[in-house]
Amino acid sequence: MPAHEGHHRSYDAVIVGGGHNGLVAAAYLARAGRSVLVLERLGNTGGAAVSTRPFAGVDARLSRYSYLVSLLPKKIVRDLGLDFRVRTRNVSSYTPVERDGRPTGLLVGGGERRTREAFARLTGGEREYQAWQRFYDMTGQVAQRIFPTLTEPLPTRDELRLRVDDEEAWRVLFEEPIGAAVEDRFADDLVRGVVLTDALIGTFADAHDPSLKQNRCFLYHVIGGGTGAWDVPVGGMGALTDALATAARDAGAVLATGHEVVRIDTDGSAAEITYRTADGEGAVAARHVLVNASPQQLAVLTGDQPPTPAEGAQLKVNMLLRRLPRLRDSEVDPREAFSGTFHVAEGYQQLATAHAQAAAGRLPTAPPSEIYCHSLTDPTILGPDLVDQGYQTLTLFGLHTPARLFDRDNDAVREELLKSTLAQLDAHLTEPLTDCLATDADGRPCIEAKTPLDLERDLRLPGGNIFHRELSWPYAQEGTGRWGVETRHTNVLLCGAGAVRGGGVSGVPGHNAAMAVLEELGD
Repeated sequence: MPAHEGHHRSYDAVIVGGGHNGLVAAAYLARAGRSVLVLERLGNTGGAAVSTRPFAGVDARLSRYSYLVSLLPKKIVRDLGLDFRVRTRNVSSYTPVERDGRPTGLLVGGGERRTREAFARLTGGEREYQAWQRFYDMTGQVAQRIFPTLTEPLPTRDELRLRVDDEEAWRVLFEEPIGAAVEDRFADDLVRGVVLTDALIGTFADAHDPSLKQNRCFLYHVIGGGTGAWDVPVGGMGALTDALATAARDAGAVLATGHEVVRIDTDGSAAEITYRTADGEGAVAARHVLVNASPQQLAVLTGDQPPTPAEGAQLKVNMLLRRLPRLRDSEVDPREAFSGTFHVAEGYQQLATAHAQAAAGRLPTAPPSEIYCHSLTDPTILGPDLVDQGYQTLTLFGLHTPARLFDRDNDAVREELLKSTLAQLDAHLTEPLTDCLATDADGRPCIEAKTPLDLERDLRLPGGNIFHRELSWPYAQEGTGRWGVETRHTNVLLCGAGAVRGGGVSGVPGHNAAMAVLEELGD
């Protein structure tokens, strides 16, 4: 997408950054009749929610960074008339394990009967399945009550508590470390681990961390859509941001790529935004500025003191396979196992050990990870020839690998971690995964890995944190403002993932920043 050189000198709103939240804000404001300019430093919009062809000469368009959708409200899709769809996964998860020298595992999904039988096969009885049902019935009720509030003005803590209307659920999710609930409700180590993983995605924490950052992570992973379901974006994640860009343009917004904002000067009622292009510097004026970047970058642009970055803690691996590998657990079809979330080395004790080792400055000896195959649910991301030949994608997300571990030598540590992570997966396969990898046009294996330091470099995520900062509670606290997007500068709003109720592919901060502007203008 080329830079647009025909923009005006003044706009109702200038949006800094063309990630999905910035595009949501642009589309809402333009549809409300406001003049809008989006300034994006890269040559394309989309931010971390993009699809790319990472392997030379191979027609596979992968969701390179963010990859599943749960927190995007249907309201935004409807309001903006987006040509965007998701597909549900028939299997929620599969977790392999060896018990008494025998390969087995836990398959969640495929209907209640199959799930019940899978629990019984693993645990030898009904107790864990019944506990699972009770626990997720509780989180499901919470999801139905909290999710609609994400696109409303921030409730107070007491208001949200009344909305939840379940004191036990409030205590479990908002007041006590999630580890207490997991240990109280479940007895099986593997089941405990599967439950806990939602509290650790991109969050480096122990189950009993007193800060409760693991609880906040868990909450956002179980409330999406009012159900907690994580769906597959049809056409890949880039299909969403392409649809958003189209909606914004069609409404009259100007999208200028190759424009890097370097400074924001504001007196609270009017602002000047200075940007840099390949041809030099320029500036535009705006009544409002919406910053779709991290809180750290916002502070740099406005000349304020940047907050301390929150450390990222994940390994992201994209792969293309000639075929799915076979499993040691012969009772499970690989096409089912990999279509949901495939948990590796994520038993409860394994997660605790991995966290303790990483906290002590060492790579986990058994790195935990979770994997899924986009192309099983949505083969449209692959060219017809690849589909005909049975090719499949795999996306791996590793846990408990904080950025600090890569400081000494990012490239060397990345390779060491990737090797040991794949070894944990291989322990549950009848063949090494590397035997199944496709090769690109140059004969290289189709696999790429990204550490927190890589994400910091490529996407300007401070500390490589995928949420821009630690996730916040979805209620008002001191200084959060009415919508959770306000800053100390009256006409400068934070519409990125670092806003209150930000994080994940949701569009919520973009929606809320647009609503704050329109509310202030009396629309």
